[in-house]
Amino acid sequence: MIINKIIELAKKDKKNIVLVETNDIRTLKAASEVKSMNFADITLIGNEENIMTLAKDNNIMLDDIKIIDPKTSLLTKELIEEFFNLRKSKGMSYEEASDIISNDYLYFGDMLVYMDYADGLVAGATHSSSDVLRAALKTVKTAPDSKIVSSFFLMETENKNIGQDGIFIFSDCGMIQNPTSEELVNIAYSSQESFKKLVGEIPKIAFLSHSTNGSSKCEDVDKVKNAVNMFKEKYPNILADGELQLDAAIVKEISEKKYPDSKIKGDANILIFPDLDAGNIAYKTAERIGNAKAYGPITQGIRKPINDLSRGCNYKDIVGAIAITCVQAK
Repeated sequence: MIINKIIELAKKDKKNIVLVETNDIRTLKAASEVKSMNFADITLIGNEENIMTLAKDNNIMLDDIKIIDPKTSLLTKELIEEFFNLRKSKGMSYEEASDIISNDYLYFGDMLVYMDYADGLVAGATHSSSDVLRAALKTVKTAPDSKIVSSFFLMETENKNIGQDGIFIFSDCGMIQNPTSEELVNIAYSSQESFKKLVGEIPKIAFLSHSTNGSSKCEDVDKVKNAVNMFKEKYPNILADGELQLDAAIVKEISEKKYPDSKIKGDANILIFPDLDAGNIAYKTAERIGNAKAYGPITQGIRKPINDLSRGCNYKDIVGAIAITCVQAK
């Protein structure tokens, strides 16, 4: 499994990952599992007595896992002051900053990451994706070389004859509702960087559509075609093609029939979806009907890794997201 490879990468340079949803059993089970696997250090945010009671009631071992309570931590004042400095130009008062950092574990955890007390954060089991992203953008902020923040799913299928031995990146499936051509270019570039870091193979990008190489004429197709042209002009050394229907992107025989001049020749391992509806439906279809394993949504374009989860995740999904976050933080 690809996640085992990523865990081995994480072990080579252990990172400190923050978990804030400590009133959820899945979070505590994931923390215990990561501790036993020894590929990351975990910091839990919350009331220690409440966390340990919940863990004990559910036979979860949290020995030697760090717990920070914003109500009592010596770091809280420093985090409040820094958060206030970040947000005062937006009209935030010191009292508002103090209230948020003292009571909102998500913002407290993000500020730990921002101030380099931790290397990354994973949330989303109980928070919405918009909550996770909003807090990250107000604290950690975007990477200096990134124009937008987007997301991807690392997908692993049972069919090793497609993608990279069954491995794909699907993007964007969780963040940008209706990306422009330029935004599709940025999503594709970030996705191939994520693919290289996590999978370690040559990225082959397919810009997806309901059309293959001009088989349909409409504005939606034009948007994708424009993105492909822009991407090829800006990044001529990265393998990319489109617009492509899914079968022409991942099945060599169909690619030969529909688009014989395609550069990726039905061998895509990164799928760029034209909008959020298509991406979100596609990953859930692959996961629930196709039995693919889906890790994410993983964010890209933030200065330090702050990663989201599906609220339908299980604790092993959280373990996988923590491993990915560790490798992103390298």
